[in-house]
Amino acid sequence: MSDVNEDGWLTDTRTSYDTVAVSYADQMRGAVAEQPYLRAALALFADMVRTAGGGSVADVGCGPGHVTAHLHELGIDAFGIDLSPVMIDVALRDHPGLRFEVGSMTDLALADGSITGLLAWWSLIHVPDEAVSTALAHFRRALRPGGLLALGFHVGNESRLKTQGYGGHPMKVHVHRRQPGQVAAWLRESGLTVEAQLLLAPEEDVPQAILFARRQP
Repeated sequence: MSDVNEDGWLTDTRTSYDTVAVSYADQMRGAVAEQPYLRAALALFADMVRTAGGGSVADVGCGPGHVTAHLHELGIDAFGIDLSPVMIDVALRDHPGLRFEVGSMTDLALADGSITGLLAWWSLIHVPDEAVSTALAHFRRALRPGGLLALGFHVGNESRLKTQGYGGHPMKVHVHRRQPGQVAAWLRESGLTVEAQLLLAPEEDVPQAILFARRQP
């Protein structure tokens, strides 16, 4: 991880996803319908948001907006934020009428306590370890007391540089695989209470995990 630097990783991530945005959107179209366990996790998240009193939900790192749109179909007032302007253009094209805006999870332009839920669905995976605490602090700050966070990520113990993807286009992004225990510890250090952990595809080479955490009243 020595080549992950504070000045460059955001720019590299933005440029990479600008490059692959259209191809990525084409590949992700219908992805929610094809993944029953992830769909169930999103349904649980939506139900818990309603139980917490409803309100706005931020899908941070929303990409082309397919998950944001799914939450909206579940009756949640969801909006999307993504680092890539081209991803946001694609999201607005594919999901007219929904709210999408350019933004960074390490400098989240949301008012304190303004949202009931926050989804970070395989978006923290590109954030280097040294910047995770900044992102989580913004998540906690934006959540109102009692608000819920759902965080999905790849499970593992390594980081790799992704140089090509989604239609064969060039990319330069680091993909960080982390253990649930480490991510849970970071969440607690940020002031959030971890309530549940789901492990998906544990027999595969790269399992996936979802952590549910809450900002306490």
